[in-house]
Amino acid sequence: MNLEKVLSISGKPGLYVLRVQTRTGFVAESLSDGKKITVSLKSNVSLLSEISIYTYDGEKPLTEIMNSIAAKHDFGPSISHKEDNATLLAYFKEILPDYDEDRVYASDVKKIVNWYNTLQAKGLAVETPATEEATEATEETKEEVKE
Repeated sequence: MNLEKVLSISGKPGLYVLRVQTRTGFVAESLSDGKKITVSLKSNVSLLSEISIYTYDGEKPLTEIMNSIAAKHDFGPSISHKEDNATLLAYFKEILPDYDEDRVYASDVKKIVNWYNTLQAKGLAVETPATEEATEATEETKEEVKE
């Protein structure tokens, strides 16, 4: 899954795609309704490709977590982000067993699941070459365990 141009803008609901960079900021297009907005450089903007989740061993990029969710659901929709906190945390434990339970909150998991479902609904949850390699490596590991 490629998250290079997908943005989360503080104070604005949903996800956006970076379209054009301007002298005073950039133009982003909403994934939910397709409307374009101008965002100044003063806005708090996060590229999804730059976000990481705390684990006990360090940090894991959001891209890898999204790929794990996609692989688990065969690139289909995941559970709803409106599930109760215990269900969301148990689900996330399946996706990322070693996440740091003290530093990753239910609200973080809710946001990740919501983002994944938004991307999946827009057809952006597709297999990329890196995902294919990870899937093949997982399948090879499973085959070795069976033997």
